Amino acid sequence: MASTAYWDVNAAKSIVLIGMMGAGKSSVGRCLQRRTGLVRLDTDEIVAAEFEMPIAQIFGKHGEEKFRDAETEVLRKLAPDRPAVIVTGGGIVLRRENVDLLKQLGTVVWLIADKATLFERAARRDHRPLLQTENPRDVFSQLFRERETLYAAAADIRIETSRITHDEVAETILNKLEEFSSLRQ
Repeated sequence: MASTAYWDVNAAKSIVLIGMMGAGKSSVGRCLQRRTGLVRLDTDEIVAAEFEMPIAQIFGKHGEEKFRDAETEVLRKLAPDRPAVIVTGGGIVLRRENVDLLKQLGTVVWLIADKATLFERAARRDHRPLLQTENPRDVFSQLFRERETLYAAAADIRIETSRITHDEVAETILNKLEEFSSLRQ
C-alpha cells in the first residue's frame, strides 16, 4: 500500500526509530522500508553480526557495557549523507553521544506505548537479555522509568503505537515527517 504522504525520500535525512523494547521499532522499520524504498539498518542486527552471536549471548558473554560500546561504534560508522531507516535498540539513548549521533543521522522518531502494552509485547519474545530475571516486570518498569525522559529529550517526533497497526504507524510517521520538514523550511 503506497503512502499518502508526500515526504520526499530523495531530499530526506534518515528516519531514526527509538523507543522501549516492545514499541514495534523492528516491525515499523520494515514497513517504512517497504513504503520508502530506503535501506533499513538495525543497530542490534549489525552488532549481533559483528559478534557473530545473538544479543542475549553478547550480554551473557561480554556484558552490557561491551554491547553498548559496540552499539556506539556502529552509530559512528553510519553515513549521515545516505538516508536510511535506522532501527535502534531500546537502550541506545543511555549514552549522550549516541543521541547526538542519532540526531546527526536524521529525524528521531520515538515510538511510544503505555508501560503495560510495552511489557506485554516485549515479554512475548524470549531473546530480551535485560528481562531474563526472576521478576521481569519489575526490571521492565525500572528501565521504563530510567529511559522515558531520555527518549523524550532525544525525540523530534512522537508516535503513539498502542492502538494502531505497524503499517498505520509507518503511515503516521511519513505524514509527520512531511509536516516536520515543512516546518523546518
